[in-house]
Formats: sequence, C-alpha cells, structure tokens
Amino acid sequence: MKLALCAFTAAGAALARYIAQLPGYSCTLRPRDMPLDEFVATWMPDCEGLVFVGAAGIAVRAIAPHLRRKDRDPAVLVLDEKGQFVIPILSGHLGGANALATKLARQLGATPVLTTATDLNGVFAVDLWSQKAGCVIGEIDRIRAVSGMLLRGQTVGLYSDFEVRGQLPSGLETGTGAQVGLCISLDGKRQPFTTTLHLYPRIVTVGVGCKKGTDAQALERFFVQSLQLAGVSPLAVRGLASIDLKREEPAICALAQKYSLPFWTYSAAQLQAVPGRFAVSDFVLRTTGTDNVCERSAVAAGGELILSKQVCDGMTLALAAADWSCSF
Repeated sequence: MKLALCAFTAAGAALARYIAQLPGYSCTLRPRDMPLDEFVATWMPDCEGLVFVGAAGIAVRAIAPHLRRKDRDPAVLVLDEKGQFVIPILSGHLGGANALATKLARQLGATPVLTTATDLNGVFAVDLWSQKAGCVIGEIDRIRAVSGMLLRGQTVGLYSDFEVRGQLPSGLETGTGAQVGLCISLDGKRQPFTTTLHLYPRIVTVGVGCKKGTDAQALERFFVQSLQLAGVSPLAVRGLASIDLKREEPAICALAQKYSLPFWTYSAAQLQAVPGRFAVSDFVLRTTGTDNVCERSAVAAGGELILSKQVCDGMTLALAAADWSCSF
C-alpha cells in the first residue's frame, strides 16, 4: 500500500520512520525542508493513504483544500506521536481508512479509534460491501439515506438482476416495497424504490474495432449509444479491448483515458483462437489476420457476449460480461 507520512516532532518523525519499515507499505516521508501544504498537494492525489503523526487539527487544515469526492479521496489517518491511537479521519470505507487503521494499530500495538456509525453499531455498510463485491456506487450521496435507515432499525429494500447468495444482512429485505433500497444491476434506468442507490457490478468489457484515424468524439458517441442499447451503465464497464494493431489508436486511447478504463489488446492469433460463434468478415480477416475484432476481443478479456457486433461509420463495438453473483 502506497503511504505518504508527515510528522512534526522528533518523536513523531521516529514513529513515521518505524512505520515506513513495516511490511506491506511503500512509504514516502515528508522532507524536513518541504512545506506541509506542498507535500499534501503533491501526494494526496497520488497515494492510497496519507498518515499524519501529530495533532488532528493540523491534518484537517492540511487536507481541506484538496478534498475531491468520497469515492476518490485516499485514506487519511492521524496518530499521536507515542503511537497509542490510530484515528481514521477521511475515507473510512471507500478509501480503506478504517481497514488501514485497524491493520496499523495491530502492527504498532495501538488502539484503532473508529468513529463511523455503521462500524460502531455493527450495521451493514453498503459502501464497504460494494467495494469488496466489485461494484461501483452510482449515487454516493445516497449512501447516507441507506445507512440512516439501517441505523434507525428500518428496512432497506434489495433488488438484484443477479442471483443473491448467502444470508442477507440485518435490515435488508428483497423486494421493492421499501422506500429506500439498493438496486444491483448493469442498468442505471431501473428505479425500483423511491430513493434508489444503484450498485453496478464492474463486469462488462467493450470490444472495439475502428478504422485508422477515427474521430474520438464519434467513437465516444458510438460507445455511449451501444451501452444504452444494451442497458448498461458506463459505471459497469471494466475495460476496453481490441487487436494489438490498435494499441496506440488515438480515439480508443482517448476513450479509455476519459472513462479511466484499462485498454487491453490481443494479437490476431490470440483473437482467432477465442472459442465461440462470431460475426465473420472476410475483409477484416484479410486486413488484420482475424475474422472479427470487437466480439472476439470483448470475449477474450473475459465473459460472454451480451451485445453482438454493432457497426457505425467504420467503427465496431461489442459487449461481453463476466459471471457475477450477489453474495453476502
């Protein structure tokens, strides 16, 4: 785990150096001559955990100008210089601050101080569960509504397009009778509850083929239209895939960058070896060495086709989805 460490006293610096030597972390210590605001501005967007050894007030003031969103901010912890207490102050669940605090406290023989209500009361935490389950949360601001209902002992509904396995956590009930509920689906248009928190399993791969010099905006429009046709939210997409001839195609690279998606490529031989029934093109076979790029690359990345080859102005797209189940 990539950590950035700040300390303000000799004792605090000694503790920070000790943490940096613990197994499981890749640590950067703030140089003595580097201003705190510069260090935080540099490392907060680029680390998984920001650890302050010192007063909590200093940490709060330092991070305040750099806060982005609940699902993007790193874990932020505060330790006293004696190493007695480890306090997560930001991104307890999605950023992993609570888990990091618990682990670090165990390594230091310290006490983790967790303040999130769901942890304190043993209540189901939807943000923590979704992260472990490989889901993306659609409406971050609605987590509070779900947690609030559970903390008050009220029922939260659960609708899922996927098989539900295991015993439901206390307070969750399948069906659509509740006012507030979770919707686990690839489709963001489903609204089974008055207040619906969408959870998207990130299991869809988009296979892409296009002619050289394709316009980036045109490809993005085609991408969005194809997802809408299949009833798939962009948040459910885990990556793009294509033939290695398109590894540096500007339009595909721009699409991957805009949506923060990995872009996987495969050789013609690898694609041609993918088992299954695909739309065959003699022209594509002569040009690339494989009879289909978009469908084969989507499946090669993992899963089964859920949207067959779509064609538009020299561009082709197909969608494949991996197996997933809703497990508690």
